[in-house]
Amino acid sequence: MTQEDIAEVSRQLGRPARDILDIAARCVCGRALVVKTKPRLGNGTPFPTLYYLTQPAATAAVSTLEASGVMARYQQLLVDDPEIAAQYQQAHEGYLAEREAIEEVEEIKDFSAGGMPTRVKCLHALVGHSLAKGPGVNPIGDLALSELQWSPSRCQCV
Repeated sequence: MTQEDIAEVSRQLGRPARDILDIAARCVCGRALVVKTKPRLGNGTPFPTLYYLTQPAATAAVSTLEASGVMARYQQLLVDDPEIAAQYQQAHEGYLAEREAIEEVEEIKDFSAGGMPTRVKCLHALVGHSLAKGPGVNPIGDLALSELQWSPSRCQCV
């Protein structure tokens, strides 16, 4: 990660980037897409979202997908499909293990992100997790990625 990466993430967010550990996923053009963030921010605030989607076109596409009501369908999948529910549980456990390897933060000990392991709460976090870790790790993030009007294989940076 470079100072240029930090400047790019700050530009994407419209505020200074803070407590970034790494660029977890990049656009095909090389710019930041997802950042990996410290579990406790410099000001002491617990921050459960290890993977944070930053690229504006991606975040807008995820917001549009969330607004379409798709999250209720994804939530129902966790009830109807035991295999997806088990994979989602594994995604949650892996997320916690990875974050705790960086730093254990008691206030967020069993809380991962995006509603895992029983709810679908924030597609931005789940898509960020999928982009950072690759296909097959987070089934809901993967499903959302497949339904977006955006693709990580085409640059939409501005």
